[in-house]
Order: sequence, then C-alpha cells, then structure tokens
Amino acid sequence: MSQPGPEPRPGSDAPSGLRVLVIDDERPALDELSFLLEQDPRVRGVLTSDSATEALRLLQDLDVDAIFLDIQMPGLTGLELAQVLSRFRSPPPIVFVTAHEEHAVEAFDLRAVDYVLKPVRAERLAEAVRRVVEGARSPAAGSDEQIAVERGGVTRFLNRSDIRYVEAHGDYARLHTPDGSHLVRTPLSVLEEQWGPAGFVRIHRSLLVALGHVDEVRTDAGRCTVLVGGAVLQVSRRHTRELRELLTRSRP
Repeated sequence: MSQPGPEPRPGSDAPSGLRVLVIDDERPALDELSFLLEQDPRVRGVLTSDSATEALRLLQDLDVDAIFLDIQMPGLTGLELAQVLSRFRSPPPIVFVTAHEEHAVEAFDLRAVDYVLKPVRAERLAEAVRRVVEGARSPAAGSDEQIAVERGGVTRFLNRSDIRYVEAHGDYARLHTPDGSHLVRTPLSVLEEQWGPAGFVRIHRSLLVALGHVDEVRTDAGRCTVLVGGAVLQVSRRHTRELRELLTRSRP
C-alpha cells in the first residue's frame, strides 16, 4: 500500500479535490492508472493497493472520496469487495476498471459510478472522474438511478435524470439523452411502471417523457405536442389532459 502521492499541484482544486484509492493486483496496470489520476487537477491524492483484502482493512480507518477498482483479482475479487463496501454507512463511489466487459450488469446492480475498460484512455478516465465529482456535488445523487446501456461492445452508465424521453421499439426501448440515444432490452410498459415515481409519464402509446425536461406544450388545430430538448413529440388525445394537469402540479 502506498501513501498519498504528490502534493496538490498549483491551480488544481486542492485541497478540495478527490482523494482516491486505486486497487489492482497487476503492478503495471496499478502504476499506469495511478499516474493518469495524478495528472487530473480534480484529484488531490492517490492511494494504491494490490490486494482487495488489504484495501478493505485500510478502508476500515481511512476515508476516501472514490475507489478505482479492478474486478479479476486473487482472493477477494473487486465485485466481492464492492458488495462488502455497499454495507458501509457511507460507502465511497466505485469506478470499476477492468478488461472484462461481461461483468457490467453486476457492476450496475452494485450502483457503480462508471465501468471503464482496459486499456484505459486518459479521456475516458477523465469522464469517470467527472461522474464522481458531479455525484459528490449533487445532494440527490444517491437517489438517481443509473442505467446500463451498450454501444459498440462498450457498456456505459447513464443517470436516469439525463434521460429526456423514451421511445418504444417492440420489446426494447430507446432512451434519448443530450448525448444521443441508447437501446435497452426493456419494454416501455415496464419502464413506465418503474420510472413513474421519478416523473416519467406516458404521452403516447410509444412515448414516455420526463416532466422535468419538457420545455414547451403546444396546441395547434386541436393537436398537442411537447418540446423536449429540441425534439417535437406528439401527445395523443387521451393523454393530453393528464399531461397538462401533471405539468401544472409539478411547476408552480
């Protein structure tokens, strides 16, 4: 186990930056990830461990702002360590860093902040740090569900709060966000039931919208549409009145 690395660099966020723990049983991977994190101005200190069991002992007495964790390790695996940490009163956010993409669903179930595949690219790691920082700044971050999506063999995690609307595609659903759209293997009816309490409402047989992302409601010749992030979406007649009532109650 190493001690915190370099002193805060001039111009960084320190001392308010992140103190992170990196865990990987392979020394070259551990050194590379530590080096990349030390270059990030949002990180003020890096601890390292080549054993999940050793790291767990350290975490009994040490507070860190985030953990960057490998999955396949001898003894206690990264997933097993994450399960143990989930029982802590205030578990640190976890970013899995692994060469094995098949564990993404398990990582999602453990509410990982991100899932980064090796070999690690600096810009991809910077995105993971951004997610950690934004989660720390948001008081509601702990209640914002994360959704696992796949594109081109890469699994990413979306914050549900970033999803503007959802479009039905048979037994699938397409999630529309500011960064693009993502297909998930979940029917629209299931998402409607699960995400209703989070402000997602049906406006058409093939559409759910997030009330918080509705910018305008338009009526033309008796037809109602909503503007959501630049997209004009049709509201069916049977859902128009309910939508207006919901928007009135949700926006004083």
